[in-house]
Amino acid sequence: MTQTEEKAVLTGEKAPLKEEKAVLTGSVSVISSDRKETKNRLKQKLYELLAAFSGVTLPWGTLTGIRPTKIPMAMLEEGQTEEAIRTCMRDTYFASDARIDLSIEVAKREMELLSRIDYEDGYSLYIGIPFCPSTCLYCSFTSYPIGTWRKRVDEYLDALCREIAATAELMRGKYLNSVYIGGGTPTSLEPEQLDRLITAIGENFHPTNHLLEFTVEAGRPDSITAAKLEVLRKHNISRISINPQTMKEETLRLIGRRHTVEQTVQSFTLARDMGFDNINMDLIVGLPEETPDDVRRTMEAVAALQPDNVTVHSLAIKRASRLRMEREQYGYLHMKNTWETIDLTADYCRRMGLSPYYLYRQKNMAGNFENVGYAAPGKAGVYNILIMEEKQTIMALGAGATTKVVYDHGNRIERVGNVKDITAYLERVDEMIERKRKLLSGHADETAETEATVRRTR
Repeated sequence: MTQTEEKAVLTGEKAPLKEEKAVLTGSVSVISSDRKETKNRLKQKLYELLAAFSGVTLPWGTLTGIRPTKIPMAMLEEGQTEEAIRTCMRDTYFASDARIDLSIEVAKREMELLSRIDYEDGYSLYIGIPFCPSTCLYCSFTSYPIGTWRKRVDEYLDALCREIAATAELMRGKYLNSVYIGGGTPTSLEPEQLDRLITAIGENFHPTNHLLEFTVEAGRPDSITAAKLEVLRKHNISRISINPQTMKEETLRLIGRRHTVEQTVQSFTLARDMGFDNINMDLIVGLPEETPDDVRRTMEAVAALQPDNVTVHSLAIKRASRLRMEREQYGYLHMKNTWETIDLTADYCRRMGLSPYYLYRQKNMAGNFENVGYAAPGKAGVYNILIMEEKQTIMALGAGATTKVVYDHGNRIERVGNVKDITAYLERVDEMIERKRKLLSGHADETAETEATVRRTR
């Protein structure tokens, strides 16, 4: 051990049955002047001790970040070989071969898709509609029941249109590459309200000759009508989502979704008949009481519809979800995700002609897996990649939306968030606009509610 290295000793205890204690011990040499290497060595040793004690290994090894594909993407951009990437992810992070293969495949596809993006003069736009037909058990997004807020939706759109006009002026001279209207459930709005919103976007953000994609989350099948889809067609919306999450009726009722499997099929078929040729479907694996056979039946039903995109999420139970906050009521539910289930969904997607194009992870994910977006050739969601890889500025409007301004190809990222509470947003929309102005001018307001972060990549 050199003078620059020190020895760290890790110990831990766990009391099994009876009163014996199992003691985990180990030592590792660390370089005190190299924080990153020190962190990796400590994580490696702790992982080895816990894996030996429990007999369990994790698909992503020691990796705990949201965006594991950033590692292979950065190495590919540096001109390193796939073998070098495999060695790094296997030896440094103990990732499994299957997860390494997936991350390299996704990184290569992302690089190809992002080659069309203007990082310097381009930007993307997110519009948040914080209303839903009902709140799902697992949901932690900024979302409020539309039934309670219906009389104030137009007031919300007034404020949102004000923020749209101001943001468009702030970004004058830049090129809009993608637009994503999410939530919540944007199709909770009435047809005339949807029309008003999309018209405001078109009137303020122009020219649109650099626009590669315009996505609207139709989301909940029980919010979709022919009149709303006609509005989206009128505005040439290029991509929509119709999200069943599962095709099992009992699970839909359990998780608080008020639509049926038949409504999902009807909504999807209606959209296809009206000419939508890029439809995404979101699914969640690890839902309460679901088995691999349930997931198989869901995949069979989805495959019969032949969507252009499928996004497979591993259930993540967030602090703000009812599943977490109301444990006494829902603590009995059984939730599990397995290799079998993950491999099953991947196999079905590939058999549908869909390839993985983006990937991210969340805390508290069932089975320690990942969320993967699959798409047919030419149908990948560009915005989904941009929000994950953080290489382009994304202006985010509406209650709970967070703007990310990217500098130096992602080496520096600054954020500024809008307030989540709808009433507060209505009262303080001018303050939200001013926050963006200050951020873009380099004078971000350093208040408790303004989140500004500087992030360094590899």
